[in-house]
Amino acid sequence: MSSHPPDAAAPARPATERLLMLLKMRGPLTAAELGQAIGTTGENARQHLARLKQDGLVETRTEPRGVGRPAQTWHLTDAARRHFPDTHAELTAGLLRLLHDMGGPDLLNRLIAAREAETRAAYRRELDGIHGLAARIAALAAIRSREGYMAEWHAEAGGHFLLIENHCPICAAATACAGFCRAEHDIFQDVLGPTVVVERRDHIPSGARRCAYRIRPAGAPT
Repeated sequence: MSSHPPDAAAPARPATERLLMLLKMRGPLTAAELGQAIGTTGENARQHLARLKQDGLVETRTEPRGVGRPAQTWHLTDAARRHFPDTHAELTAGLLRLLHDMGGPDLLNRLIAAREAETRAAYRRELDGIHGLAARIAALAAIRSREGYMAEWHAEAGGHFLLIENHCPICAAATACAGFCRAEHDIFQDVLGPTVVVERRDHIPSGARRCAYRIRPAGAPT
């Protein structure tokens, strides 16, 4: 069982935008895989990708894929990030630096704590009355998608789950101050309850394509 954000290949969107969204949500893919995902041929997708490459938004790499010839996969470039905006990135980073300069780390920590308390309370209200771990993770993913994180979740073997965030709309703030990411991890742990363990596996500010959290029953093997 899994849940995904709105269809990245919605026909109302231009093909190039749909390809960018697919690479953002799913990571590196071949032209054939991208073509299949948007309902066209690999050759047609490759033509759109060539235009995106000219614009500096995608690039190709050769990767081994099991037995046989290596596959040519398409990746987003750093320049493509402007298509997935970090909400008021420059303003946010500047304000955080100003707060630190004015009040030191204590003032910044109080800001993060206030935001954490407000977010925790809001999430608790939305999850109130939702029972079962899968249902609560699904609701949390829906909240995070609404807030711009392009979130999804998957059930895994052994009663484990994976909560994935394909975008970070506060990346500038999270990069400038790791406390924001620590607070979000703590919120997830708190609202999902003491019977589970939430472990961060991937981290966008550390250079990963996505943020990912493995959620498992407390006491279960890792």
